[in-house]
Amino acid sequence: MHENNQGLGLFKLTCFAIGTTLASGVFSMFRDMAESGAGTLAVLLGWGITGAGMFALAMCFNRLSVVRPHLKSGIFAYAHEGFGEYIGFNSAWGYWISAILSQVSFATLLFAALGQFFPVFGDGNNLASVIGASAIVWGFTLLVMGGVQEAVTVNTVIVLAKIVPILAFIIFAIFLGAFDLDIFLDNFRGQDTGLSLGRQVLETTYTTVWIFTGIEGAVVISGRARTTAVAGRATALSFLTLLILYVLISVLSMGILPRSELAALDNPAMAGLLASIVGPWGATLINIGVIISIAGAMFSYTIVCADSAYAPALAGCFPKFLRRENGAGAPVGALILTALVIQGFLIMVYFQESSYQAMYTLATSAIMIPFVLSALYCLKTTLDDARLHTNNVNAGTWFIAITGTVYGFYMLLATGISNVIISAFCFAPGFFVYAWSRRQSGAPVFASRLDVTAFAVIIGCLAAAVIL
Repeated sequence: MHENNQGLGLFKLTCFAIGTTLASGVFSMFRDMAESGAGTLAVLLGWGITGAGMFALAMCFNRLSVVRPHLKSGIFAYAHEGFGEYIGFNSAWGYWISAILSQVSFATLLFAALGQFFPVFGDGNNLASVIGASAIVWGFTLLVMGGVQEAVTVNTVIVLAKIVPILAFIIFAIFLGAFDLDIFLDNFRGQDTGLSLGRQVLETTYTTVWIFTGIEGAVVISGRARTTAVAGRATALSFLTLLILYVLISVLSMGILPRSELAALDNPAMAGLLASIVGPWGATLINIGVIISIAGAMFSYTIVCADSAYAPALAGCFPKFLRRENGAGAPVGALILTALVIQGFLIMVYFQESSYQAMYTLATSAIMIPFVLSALYCLKTTLDDARLHTNNVNAGTWFIAITGTVYGFYMLLATGISNVIISAFCFAPGFFVYAWSRRQSGAPVFASRLDVTAFAVIIGCLAAAVIL
């Protein structure tokens, strides 16, 4: 086991993974499910499927951190180790682009939320919002330059602050008698929607999948953990914490208002729901919570974006200048490049909002590729370990590997085949960065037939996307 006595411990890494996952979605997830036509039973079944699948995926990360401790920054390293240079690069590239566009989305949402208090920011995409978002992006970049470990400590405080309004909603809903069993039972089968139970469960998929995006945060920065096993445990612990929180919120909301009224709430829906319990100040509390949560997610993703470029650069997969560190050990090259790219997208938001929205939709599909590759690598290592009789392969190990892989493909398909094909617009330009990196290391562009096949698939998808 590789140990770093000065590295991040379980508590800070768990808070970090929670921070990258817990953003604006938690404040409106029950509205989104109700609007899609899901009743309480469908929501519970949806969480059951997501809980089993995401837990298996989280445990894939946990197992790999134990049996392959030499692989740091797992999202990139697992794909690289399991499937070669070019596929490993695309896992890293897709994750980096997705993280960057998540930052742009958070910035827009943050200033849309601020617009409820300060009308000058409008819907979060006007000039004032772009200037404000740019200032925050560069401010967070400078803060992380003071040292990643110090920044993670600050993130821990932010995470604790963002959980307060969510816990307040849960406590008020339970102890002020807002939960009504009759309403809960009326919402149970979702009969007013006209949809079958199976269709209702399917309609919850998009919300339940995307609300867990970011759970891999501890794995992304596992190179800074005390041990890789600590990063794996942090991923599992943060997942279980969030799952309990999400299920509680979903169940309670379905017992406060009829499904049709939940679906009609404005975003953030939790603000309107809490206002119905305690009055207007409840909405203010939640709106403040939204602002803290989104700002906290932006801060967390500043670290994720930088490390998701820095770690591949150390492995020779990204250009060498991204390896640069300052005196505080922060990846200054990756931080500056990431901030510049985010700045470019923020300008795009101002001049052509539709282009940004389209790119963000494609990027959220692209993030599924690293998940699937990580699960596949867990299955591959399980097969290898079973054949070599190492690392205590048992029924539980097989269940985790197989379930994680199946769920990974399920998430990929749930985003829509057309979105997966069109995501080639995100992956194809990465080839030039890959070729540059390979040239710097003096290696041939493609190291195997599998690399050539992967390149051909991406080009084929790009051609199909252009035609479509």
